[in-house]
Amino acid sequence: MYIPATFTVALLLTILCTCCWGSFANTFKLTRNYRFELYYWDYGLGIFLVSLLYAFTLGSTSHGPLSFVQNVHGAAWASLGYAALGGFVFNIANVLLIAAIEMVGLAIAFPLSIGIALVEGTLLSYLIHPAGDARLLFAGVGMALIAVILIGIAYASRGTAGAVATRKGILVCLVSGVLMGSWAPAIAKATSIAGSGGGTITPYTSAVFMTLGAFFCCFVFNPILMRRPLVGSPVSMAGYFAAPKSYHVLGLLGGFIWGTGTVLNLVAGGKVGLPISYAIGQASPMIATLWGVLVWHEFRGARAKSKVYLGGMIAAYMLALTLIALAYKG
Repeated sequence: MYIPATFTVALLLTILCTCCWGSFANTFKLTRNYRFELYYWDYGLGIFLVSLLYAFTLGSTSHGPLSFVQNVHGAAWASLGYAALGGFVFNIANVLLIAAIEMVGLAIAFPLSIGIALVEGTLLSYLIHPAGDARLLFAGVGMALIAVILIGIAYASRGTAGAVATRKGILVCLVSGVLMGSWAPAIAKATSIAGSGGGTITPYTSAVFMTLGAFFCCFVFNPILMRRPLVGSPVSMAGYFAAPKSYHVLGLLGGFIWGTGTVLNLVAGGKVGLPISYAIGQASPMIATLWGVLVWHEFRGARAKSKVYLGGMIAAYMLALTLIALAYKG
């Protein structure tokens, strides 16, 4: 099983994770008039398949209790259950976040949903599995929270009409944030339970069962949203089968990208601790915003002050990354 041997390599993996988490949504943007509820079927399958790929390759580089198959055989059922529960909860939170963005706009959805998830996820993960200097870690989390808020202010100050915040939209943001902040603690709990041989599950086993839980959730939660969507009119599976093949490929690719980021985050967490890897990974809104600026031209013609806020966002995230990295205790 591959685990980074040095902090520098682990830090690089968390940064790559951030890039993956902040980039996967581009695959959905490449579709046209395609509902996210339909895209999500391929996306959910993609994150599970790619985690299996890593588990049977990097997660099985040597024989013994740490190789993927043997690790699963020796794992406690509770451990695997917590990992799957983390994925199930993440899936609901992610779908609600997309709906929240459509309902109230990025300016409100990012600060509320991602802000809550960042603080809650890091704090609960730290309480379950302490790792690093708490003062530096949460100082970094504070700076990352400021960066998320600056993203929201930047979008709000573009000078263009945006979505109108409603009580329902705000509630969806809050629920999404609370659920999004719950999957990392569930994984931390999963990796703290010893199996029959006295060992715990590896990051690769965690990733497989987490993404399995997320994929299973698609069959429970997705049909509900398709019949009673939070945004738009009901949609049926006929739209999925009528979609171009390229849309299914884009969904799988989006899952591969996000799933790769998740595996990298959990593998890095095996070296630096899940609270640190999770906190760095939650810098993904910065990457998503940069895609919006540089590729999708979402700030073309925006007011000058919105670009100042974007600069402040980047500076805050850089400081957050520095503080969180310094929190590591080798």
